[in-house]
Amino acid sequence: MENNKNNYSGIVSPKIEEYAIKCLENCKIDPQLYIDHKVYRGLRDLDGKGVLTGLTEISDIISKIEKDNGEITYIPGELYYRGYDVKKIVDGFISGGRFGFEEVVYLLIFGELPTNEQLEDFKSLLFSYRPLPNNFVRDIIMKAPSSDMMNSLARSVLTLYSYDENPDDTTIPNILRQCLQLIARFPQLSVYGYHAYNYGIKKANSFFIHEPDPKLSTAENLLYMLRPDGKYTELEARVLDMALVLHAEHGGGNNSTFTTHVVSSSGTDTYSAIAAALGSLKGPKHGGANIKVSAMFENIKENVKDWTDREEIAEYLDKILRKEAFDGAGLIYGIGHAVYSISDPRAEVFKGFVESLSKEKGLTAEYELYSLIEEIAPQVINKKRKMYKGVSANVDFYSGFVYDMLNLPHELYTPIFAIARIAGWSAHRIEEILNAGKIIRPAYMSIQPHRDYIPLEKR
Repeated sequence: MENNKNNYSGIVSPKIEEYAIKCLENCKIDPQLYIDHKVYRGLRDLDGKGVLTGLTEISDIISKIEKDNGEITYIPGELYYRGYDVKKIVDGFISGGRFGFEEVVYLLIFGELPTNEQLEDFKSLLFSYRPLPNNFVRDIIMKAPSSDMMNSLARSVLTLYSYDENPDDTTIPNILRQCLQLIARFPQLSVYGYHAYNYGIKKANSFFIHEPDPKLSTAENLLYMLRPDGKYTELEARVLDMALVLHAEHGGGNNSTFTTHVVSSSGTDTYSAIAAALGSLKGPKHGGANIKVSAMFENIKENVKDWTDREEIAEYLDKILRKEAFDGAGLIYGIGHAVYSISDPRAEVFKGFVESLSKEKGLTAEYELYSLIEEIAPQVINKKRKMYKGVSANVDFYSGFVYDMLNLPHELYTPIFAIARIAGWSAHRIEEILNAGKIIRPAYMSIQPHRDYIPLEKR
C-alpha cells in the first residue's frame, strides 16, 4: 500500500488547525457565567473550599477550624490514615526499625493496624502476587516501549485484564484479590517499563531485569530492580519508603481518587478503574507536579548566583510569578495546596529525612536553598496575589529533590507516586463498591440557547 501523504500521523495538520479555530470560536464559555450561575469550577467554591460529594473513613485532612458562626481559623495541617495521625504512624515504624509502606497498605485497606503476625502474613501474600504472567515482560512491556511511563503503566494494567480468569467479578473478595495483585506488581510494571524505554527508545547499551527479592521491602525492591548493580544504602531505602508512605493516600477528593470513585460507581472492572486513576494522576496539575519542582530548581540554580542571598532569591521568585522566568506559567511549583494553608504535614515529616539524605549525598547547599525558598516563596506570593488562605510548601516541594538525590530517572517520578497511591485507590474502590449503589452523576447546566434547525442547502 502506498504511503498516504495527507496522513499527518502524530502531528497537527493544516485542516485540523482550521477546525481548531472553530472550537476556539464556538466552544469557550464566558468565565463570568460560572459566577452568575453559582457553578463551582473544580468542585471548589470561591473561597477554595471543596464541594462535599461523599463520605469516607479512609483518611482525613484537617487544615482549619470552623466555628458555628462561620469564623475560620487556619491551623497547621494534619493528616490521618483510618483515624491515626500519620506523624505518629511514622514515629511508630521508625522507632521500631521497620519499613512502613506495607504496614500502611494494610491499614488503609483493612481499616486497622496489623499485629506483627498479621503484617508478616500480609507481606508474604503481597510477595506471592508480585510475579507477572509468563512472558508478560517480553510480549507486553518490551515489544512496545513507551516514552511515557504512566502510559506504559496504564497499558500494562489494562492488559492484565486479559490475563485474569475472573476480571469482571465485582464481589469484594475478587476486587480485593485484584487490588492486592496490582499493588504488588506496580513496582515491576513501572521499573521494567522504564528499562524497556531506556533500551528500546533511548538506545542504552544494555538491558537487564532484576526479579524482586522476597526479603526486601517495596522501597528496597524498587532501588534493587532499578539499578544495574542492585545496590543502595539503608538511608536511601528508608527515605524512599517514607515517600511511599506519605503519598499512599490523601482523601477522597483528590483528582485521581475521585476518579476511582466515579469510575467504580459505574460497576466497571478493577483494571479499568485503576487505569482511569492513572490517567488522572499523570496530569501536571496532580501527580506530575514534582517534576515541575525539580525543573524549576534547576532553573533557579542556574540564574541565582548566590544561593544564600535572600534578596536575590526573592527577586527571582518574583520574576517567576510575573511570568518572566522559568516556564512563563507564573507559578512557584511546590508552594501552595488546595487544602493546606499553614503547613502540609507530609512536607513536615519528609523534611528531616531529606536533610539527612542531602548530607549523605554531599548536597547540603542544595538543601539550604530549598529551605530558604520554602521560607521566602510564601512571602513573595502574598505580596503579589490576593490569598484566601496561607500558602506553604507541599509534599511535592521536597519529593522531586529526594528523587534527584536518589538518582531516579525523571520518567519514574510520577509512577512512583502511583506505586504509593494505588494503596489509597484500592481502599476507595472497595469503599465505593460496598457503600454506594448509585452511579456518580453530577449535573451540568446547559447555557446554549435552543435554535431552529437549518437545512443543509440553506446554510
